[in-house]
Amino acid sequence: MDAFYASVEQRDNPDLRGKPVAVGGSRERGVVAAASYEARKFGVRSAMPSVTAKRQCPDLIFVKPRFEVYRAVSQQIREIFAEHTPIIEPLSLDEAYLDVTENLQGITFARDIALAIRAKIKEVTGLNASAGISYNKFLAKLASDHRKPNGQYVITREMGPTFVETLPVGKFHGIGPATSTKMNSLGLYTGLDMRNQSLEFMQANFGKAGSYYYWISRGVDNREVRSDRIRKSVGAENTFSSDLTDFETMVAELQPLIDKIWLHCEDKGARGRTVTLKVKFNDFEMITRSRSVPVAVSSRADLERLSVALLQNEMPFSKPVRLLGVSLSSLQGNEAELQLGLSI
Repeated sequence: MDAFYASVEQRDNPDLRGKPVAVGGSRERGVVAAASYEARKFGVRSAMPSVTAKRQCPDLIFVKPRFEVYRAVSQQIREIFAEHTPIIEPLSLDEAYLDVTENLQGITFARDIALAIRAKIKEVTGLNASAGISYNKFLAKLASDHRKPNGQYVITREMGPTFVETLPVGKFHGIGPATSTKMNSLGLYTGLDMRNQSLEFMQANFGKAGSYYYWISRGVDNREVRSDRIRKSVGAENTFSSDLTDFETMVAELQPLIDKIWLHCEDKGARGRTVTLKVKFNDFEMITRSRSVPVAVSSRADLERLSVALLQNEMPFSKPVRLLGVSLSSLQGNEAELQLGLSI
């Protein structure tokens, strides 16, 4: 879906149409859950601190999330998917993989299935969707971003390797800013640069993920679309440009991470019982500390309290901190709402 949460708000409130809208909290430590395309022109994006977003777009309008509405619209969209295939792997409320190798309506070409689904979504919900079509999940994901908003793109088997080789590593799905920076430091800037490396080199520098990077740089991804995949945890982390030594500063840096996790939990109607703190020091040593509670964490305030307590128990650190991360696991909730494939 295109700017899903923000598009729903603009659909339901005509006064917001054509204006820069951010769904999320406007408070000092708030975070943007979604941004309209009008806001994105100013560089506003999801997961951005609200104060940064407001600074980049002074006319930005903040709207409180209505997850019950987003879930209802998402269910309408899932029902449209199910008219074409039972093999659906949801990634979030607004995104999913569909295997249409065999489809229920006997449509010959996947591009035509995508057109039919997008037209039905527009008819039923009034919202725009984009689609990517390819022979594997990695390339379909890349293709889905290639003609946004309100478009679709096909990457054929013949196009796959060439399409990947010119792509900057930061554009690869599954490669975040920290990994992208590390790749650049090793002289890897494009898919072709990765493809020129051996499997041993990629594994030595990127561990288990190195094998995945090796193959996707060749347009190869053998993961099946799984309609039964259920996510059991959600986490967020941040690598800092300057190392941290002060407790209060670390607590402040935890806030947007906690916001991201709690927005995700609200989005999915999920709650977890185990909070884990991850700390990486400037010499790359890493520690994790966890605490499980008898009853699932029921509020953002409880998640913050547990996270800060884990941090405080380890203070003072003997070395500066390079990275902080928080995760919530042992997730419970509506099974359909826990079927995800992406970390925040």
